[in-house]
Amino acid sequence: MALATFGAGCFWGVEYFFREINGVNNATCGYMGGKDSATTYKEVKSGTTGHAEVVQVEFDENVVSYDDLLDVFWKNHNPTQLNMQGGDIGTQYRSTIFFHDKQQKAQAEASKLAFARSGRWGTRHIVTEIVPLQTFHIAEDYHQNYLEKNNLPSCHLTY
Repeated sequence: MALATFGAGCFWGVEYFFREINGVNNATCGYMGGKDSATTYKEVKSGTTGHAEVVQVEFDENVVSYDDLLDVFWKNHNPTQLNMQGGDIGTQYRSTIFFHDKQQKAQAEASKLAFARSGRWGTRHIVTEIVPLQTFHIAEDYHQNYLEKNNLPSCHLTY
């Protein structure tokens, strides 16, 4: 199994849309990109930790490619909004791709460029960060599969 890690706003919706993909074995909500090793949802939500809400995706490369996951990432949030998605505001909701190796970095950079050139967002600048993987901190259990556990629709809009 391979891993990919994405931040695209509230992790509940990000987890939901990745779980829907054939070949994704697991999608886990967590935190990444900050300085604190002991991190809680309350601390991350405060915006003081530097962490982003992220989803780590475990996938079968024989069924779904990293490029396919990147396509889903780009299509399910607004990558032109700096430090926010919809009503969620703060650096913890930033658009970010944490690459696991040089190949993922190259693929992420190429997909960002292709997506920017697609014209989907007009002249607006894509602000998505592409940064090296850091320590993944698993979010509290009640965040895992939150929308399904609570019988809620996805909180993300498809732009």
